[in-house]
Amino acid sequence: MNRFKTQWKNAVIVLVIVTAAIGFLLRFLQSPELPAGIASGNGRIEAVEVDITTKFGGRLASVLVNEGDSVGLNQALAQIDTRELDAQLRRAEAEVRRARQGKNSAIAVIAQRKSELSLAKKDLDRSRGLYENDNISLEQLQRDETVVQTARATLAASQAQQSNTEAVIEAAIANTELLKVQIEDSVLKAPIAGRVLYRLAEPGEVLPAGGKVLTVLDPVDVYMTIFLPTQQAARLAVGAEARLLLDGIPDLVLPARVSFVAPKAQFTPKEVETRAEREKLMFRIKVRINPEFLSKHVEMTKTGIPGVAYVRLDADTEWPEYLAKVALP
Repeated sequence: MNRFKTQWKNAVIVLVIVTAAIGFLLRFLQSPELPAGIASGNGRIEAVEVDITTKFGGRLASVLVNEGDSVGLNQALAQIDTRELDAQLRRAEAEVRRARQGKNSAIAVIAQRKSELSLAKKDLDRSRGLYENDNISLEQLQRDETVVQTARATLAASQAQQSNTEAVIEAAIANTELLKVQIEDSVLKAPIAGRVLYRLAEPGEVLPAGGKVLTVLDPVDVYMTIFLPTQQAARLAVGAEARLLLDGIPDLVLPARVSFVAPKAQFTPKEVETRAEREKLMFRIKVRINPEFLSKHVEMTKTGIPGVAYVRLDADTEWPEYLAKVALP
């Protein structure tokens, strides 16, 4: 008998708990009816995520930040081993010096060839005078003319060699600049100010070009994606005022605006639930939280938190009382 009473008592307690839980959920999910000029949808907080990747393949020498760290714009986050590139740069700089020495040598040769041509021309002028007076033979005159032509050709070849040397110098300098860029790009820097979301590689790993090292979260570019039926999406404009209520902090009304309305309808994802009767085709809407507000509350930015976004379809529609007072920056 006592055992039966105990079981009955336990059953009653369980029934009371379940009833209370159902009542709580119903009160929690139920919200005041919205005016015709305001629509709502459920979603989760998302933020822009930037992958920090390698431009060139190589061994990861160091990772300077951990998950959760705040980073500034252009802050060094990781370093790729550059010993091989450093050696290539030294060799390229040596090639530049050698090419410049070759240019100096070519300039000296050109000066010598010009002197030889000048002397050959003078000899030819004298030979012509002598030939006109029958003091030398035609053969001697022609020999002097050949010497002048040869000196001119030699000078032209030397000048071409100088031009070639200058091209070699330019190519060598370009190679050094390329290596310097590769060495500079081996320091992975933050393209935005944000927070490290994931650390995906560790020192010592060999990564290919485009290998992911870190993922940085932009804490001021935060939004929620919701889906609205055609009748509501057709009335919604980009830039329309919006409000967000997040689970866990339902008393805080976040200021937001509509930043994107899909140009085409799509099938509603399975994980999305709407308060109205489920429709097959919905329009994707992005509601972006006010960046000015987030910039002063960076520590509050967390992705994945569910909530409800309210958008104003008609600018003349007044917000309900529980949505009228938004959080100030």
